[in-house]
Amino acid sequence: MKKKFIVILVKHIPLNWRRVFVVSMVRILYHLFLKHRLITLHNLLRSFPEKSIDEIKSISWQSFRSFALLTAEFADIFYLTKDNLHEWISIEGLDNYRDAGREGKGVLLFGAHFGCWELGNAALAITTKPFVFIYRGLDSFFLETHITGARASYGNISLPKEKAMRSMLRLLKNGTTINLLIDQNIAWYEGVFVDFFGRPACTTSGLALIALHTEAPVLPAFTRRLPNGKYVLEIGRKVEIIRSESHDNDVLINTQNFTKIIEEHIRKYPEQYLWMHQRWKTKLCQAKYKG
Repeated sequence: MKKKFIVILVKHIPLNWRRVFVVSMVRILYHLFLKHRLITLHNLLRSFPEKSIDEIKSISWQSFRSFALLTAEFADIFYLTKDNLHEWISIEGLDNYRDAGREGKGVLLFGAHFGCWELGNAALAITTKPFVFIYRGLDSFFLETHITGARASYGNISLPKEKAMRSMLRLLKNGTTINLLIDQNIAWYEGVFVDFFGRPACTTSGLALIALHTEAPVLPAFTRRLPNGKYVLEIGRKVEIIRSESHDNDVLINTQNFTKIIEEHIRKYPEQYLWMHQRWKTKLCQAKYKG
């Protein structure tokens, strides 16, 4: 796929310049965009009641900074190859992924809006083989075009989450890997409520439903930024899928287990999570009332 003109233009700006410029801009926007700053601070205060106000403020700013660095480095994803990949990222747990693929049922990867997930997607595709990334459409056509273009540049396919269930079942049957980010708020009728940082969060049940139906192995994957500016893609071991006589209960328990893994990872590196998202927007009372 041809690289967009704006990507080529940005790539000609030295990376360090880009990082300094974007972080400086976000530092200004952090104080101007009161709504997103308040959402971030509120989420952090509720999630880490044991932390001091100064710690919360520091994590809040570092979260914005992490997202800024992601945008500064985004153009470089188009230029990643097997030869230069080591300059950007390493992969831990690759054997976990390869072992899961040998089961012949496809692979289900899950993660969160943490670190630089797009870079992790690129690294895994280049190192092994391309896969399918499930995404929610963006309001901005410009952003969506460039993000899906970046994924396509290393062979990955972007599949909108709307009505994707049948396609995912077919893809897994053919041995394809499917990657989902399952940390965003959804409407009450699209998922189940599970505990996330001590509060009920409406979470997609799609991953649990597919795993139960197909028996495809499920593995967590997170791309974390290191102090030296490089990244590491961490692929965990296969998650045990709980099966009982109650299908609904199995969906709930497995979704909770997936979410617990995400929470545990975020707790280790809270500054790399996208806290500005309204994760707890859907309330449990809404589901009870509608039901």
